[in-house]
Amino acid sequence: MNFFDTLYEKMDFYFITDERWRYFADGVKITLQVTAGALLIGLVIGVLVAIIRSAHDQNFRKDKTPGGLVMAALDAVCRLYLTVIRGTPTLVQLLLIYFFFLANVESKIMTATIAFGINSGAYLAEIFRSGIMSIDKGQMEAGRSLGLGYAKTMQRIILPQAFKNTLPALINEIITLLKETSICGYIGLNDLTRGAEIIGGATYEWFVPLFAAAMIYLAIVMFFTWVMGIVERRLRESDRR
Repeated sequence: MNFFDTLYEKMDFYFITDERWRYFADGVKITLQVTAGALLIGLVIGVLVAIIRSAHDQNFRKDKTPGGLVMAALDAVCRLYLTVIRGTPTLVQLLLIYFFFLANVESKIMTATIAFGINSGAYLAEIFRSGIMSIDKGQMEAGRSLGLGYAKTMQRIILPQAFKNTLPALINEIITLLKETSICGYIGLNDLTRGAEIIGGATYEWFVPLFAAAMIYLAIVMFFTWVMGIVERRLRESDRR
């Protein structure tokens, strides 16, 4: 038996028999669904928390008016959220949300998406806050002097520049989020990693399924990195014009 015949038999054994390749196909689909949904949730949470914290630090730290007190309370809530989420393991958060906080939610994909979105939001918040704080205060003052309110100035002037400054860190967070979804199997969700484990259990051979899963993760990460690299280059080119 030559090399190619042996390779064909191995491929048939691991992936073709009983249509085991479907575990990878379905796993990739679930992994991308959870990642995309969690990223959207994380972006919303991250931007809101970043705006609240940066606004408090820049404009309301010593303000004792009712508005300043409200901002101080919101800032305290945001700080507590960041401390708890960044100080506890992602797996523990996922299990707590699945078994307790969202125990009545039937969709495991929804549960995982919310859990990872809440987790990612804490890290995105600090990324965006650093980007906002890196923008010169004169930009905000210039926008306000043109008659724009705080929200409009933040939306049209500050956030676009902050996004450009934080793009490399944002790419890293997206990649981290994608890889962290590999723990979804702990709540019975058949993601990519869980699919490899099922094939390993069926064949009693673990190396090839896990190696294949690792290569798929690597391919997805390389694709995201390539796409974001194009976006980053185009943003740099637009700055030069």
